[in-house]
Amino acid sequence: MSATDDAVRRVLHQYLQRTREALVWKLEGLSEREARWPRTPTGTNLLGLVKHAAGIEIDYFGVTFGRPWPDPAEVAWMGAYDTDPNADLYATADESIADVVGLYRRVWEFADATITELPLDTPGRVPWWPEGTDASLGRILVHVNADLTRHAGHADILRELLDGSAGLARGNTNLPGWDAAAWAAHVDRLRTLATSFGE
Repeated sequence: MSATDDAVRRVLHQYLQRTREALVWKLEGLSEREARWPRTPTGTNLLGLVKHAAGIEIDYFGVTFGRPWPDPAEVAWMGAYDTDPNADLYATADESIADVVGLYRRVWEFADATITELPLDTPGRVPWWPEGTDASLGRILVHVNADLTRHAGHADILRELLDGSAGLARGNTNLPGWDAAAWAAHVDRLRTLATSFGE
């Protein structure tokens, strides 16, 4: 493997890990009810997003490269999409926050073995892609980064709507350090601007 390939791998892996941690962080301090409460008309919920991320990584860094998850019974919901197409987007009554987060952290180790042990040009097969099934590890790393970053954005909005918690990462909100009054004034400015356009 070239030094350039190794550098690209490290950067992609670093971004992936940051996104993973952000998704898990958005669950911190929530009750079981709050974490699984459907907050959109399609049922999007914070705990479901983390469970979905676990399935994404098992599929893309496992199935795609002929590396099955070691305990298929543990993720039986991944085989239930024919009867419940959203099986990966919510936690069942017997799956706690700790269970889902614990699974996801084990998935990180599983996926990281693929990411760190295989060359970026390793060919994989993605049987569920309609446009074709061939993809290199490099392409899969980019794809999963894009997919999980999108879901981390969903989690950002859901958590902010829940209790006002916002930000990029623990210790780095990436937001102005305004107090509640400054944020309220900002929102009022935006509402005034929007209202000026009428209906």
